[in-house]
Amino acid sequence: MKKIVFRTLALFLLVGCAKQAGQKFPTHRFTDEVRLRTTPVKDQGHSSLCWVYAMLATIETEHLMQGDSVNLSPDYVARMYLAEQATKSLLTRTRNAVLPNQGTTITTRGMAGMLIDLIQTYGIHRFDAYHKHDGAGYDIIERKLSQAVLSAQTSDLATTINKIEAFLDDEIGAIPQQVFLYRATYTPQEFARSVCKDNEYLALTSFTHHPFGTYFPLEVPDNYFHNTFLNVPIDTLMHRIEQSVRSGHPVCWEGDTSEDGFSFAEGVAKLENDNEKPTQAQRQKAFETHRTTDDHCMEIVGIAHDKAGNKYFCCKNSWGKNNRFGGFMYLSYNYVRLKTIAAYVVRT
Repeated sequence: MKKIVFRTLALFLLVGCAKQAGQKFPTHRFTDEVRLRTTPVKDQGHSSLCWVYAMLATIETEHLMQGDSVNLSPDYVARMYLAEQATKSLLTRTRNAVLPNQGTTITTRGMAGMLIDLIQTYGIHRFDAYHKHDGAGYDIIERKLSQAVLSAQTSDLATTINKIEAFLDDEIGAIPQQVFLYRATYTPQEFARSVCKDNEYLALTSFTHHPFGTYFPLEVPDNYFHNTFLNVPIDTLMHRIEQSVRSGHPVCWEGDTSEDGFSFAEGVAKLENDNEKPTQAQRQKAFETHRTTDDHCMEIVGIAHDKAGNKYFCCKNSWGKNNRFGGFMYLSYNYVRLKTIAAYVVRT
């Protein structure tokens, strides 16, 4: 069965977290049962950085619910991730004397767990202290970086790396050396450790091609760091998501947004047969046949019901505020049950 999962994954590298129109719905009205506090809705623009925005939003809400206030910089993480890839690609080209001009792909794609790894390594800055306003879009920056690495003179790595850093300064912004907050001064790494511990979140998934109760690296194209996930039955996963939100802890959700029933404009996501509870076997089949792919990442911040009493999860999205709910979305319980790739919950 594992062969089925791995097959043709490369075909889905271009399926990402860009805005999708979706179908029109009858007007939905929701009553919030639980609604956690959030920082303002942001807009990832024409980038694949949903995983950065969603995981940072989850960390921000966790602090807000504890009476603290942080608003973190996605652009700082993006910049450090791009610089890391460029440097590693240069080193690979230097060591590879046989194929020095092989293709180089630099990307902003990833999974939410990678955000934790990146900020533990490079730290984090406040949103208002490091925020990209102008310059090229991230898709153009990725392409230019790839070209720069491919054409670089590997005999002088230091000069090439300095040129790449200068390019990133111009396109994203020069990095402040320190973080200033509440009359205190931190290094970016110290600030990151103060807002998120490296083992604070537990990554969960639910698939049957690995045993339940074990950790395994999810076989999706964006898992570039080969992060592992605890595999649990779907009933357990849904219980953990719901209980986390009801206990005042947000959840970072990764899943599929390619269904016709997903509409950002209407702020709703539901299945075609939304009254039928998806089974574990249906989840597995959807994953193996690529009906469920790792398209997008959002923060779950609430639980609600519609006028018929059907349960929904309220999510903070990162596509701006231009929808019915000011950038938030309501995902039906059964949509989350079938279409979840992974969920990140606070260890309690």
